[in-house]
Amino acid sequence: MSQNTMSVLTIDGPSGVGKGTVARIVAKKQNWHLLDSGAIYRAFALAVDAREVDITDEKALGKIAQTLDLEFKTQLGNELVSVYLDGKDVSTILRTEKTGEVASKIASIGVVRAALLKRQKDFAKPPGLVADGRDMGTIVFPDAPFKVYLIASADERANRRLKQLQAQGSKGIILQILAKVKARDECDSSRKHSPLKPAKDALIIDTTELSIDEVVTQVVALIEA
Repeated sequence: MSQNTMSVLTIDGPSGVGKGTVARIVAKKQNWHLLDSGAIYRAFALAVDAREVDITDEKALGKIAQTLDLEFKTQLGNELVSVYLDGKDVSTILRTEKTGEVASKIASIGVVRAALLKRQKDFAKPPGLVADGRDMGTIVFPDAPFKVYLIASADERANRRLKQLQAQGSKGIILQILAKVKARDECDSSRKHSPLKPAKDALIIDTTELSIDEVVTQVVALIEA
């Protein structure tokens, strides 16, 4: 079954807009497969760090990307529950601030994106796929019939990140978090390869004042329409 005849929903947007949560809930509701592309880049960042490879060495980075031993293990409803790198569960460390920062830098390198592109496309299988990321609707699945782009104010996204850290037992300073959010936005939107931007045919939803359930309702309505 080709991408054109398969149900594919792309959910793109910057960090902190709720992409991952919305994607998991919608995938479960539709009983579709789930692609967390951010997890792929974060796992790649961990692999690069473990091998002590300089992120300016594009040849070495390309080799690691081509041989990345990565596995997603799911349970009922296709909800992503754990990520395994080189046979080890890295789900927790995958979500740290440090891993995210390294992943953002590496994700701007063309040879890396090219090497990981096919792996992302391979997730598209019947009956459907919900793909969460930053270039799902523009680069990875440009012909997807359903596209959503989530946005939210930088202040709201910083507050959400602070609450996540507090829930994990960590501390954070809101001004520092806000600065990182803005820096990440600038890095993602200005990079040469696959810059962060909404697809021309994407439904844009501002999640600043919306609950997760309200966002999910709009996304599901798009599919059913």
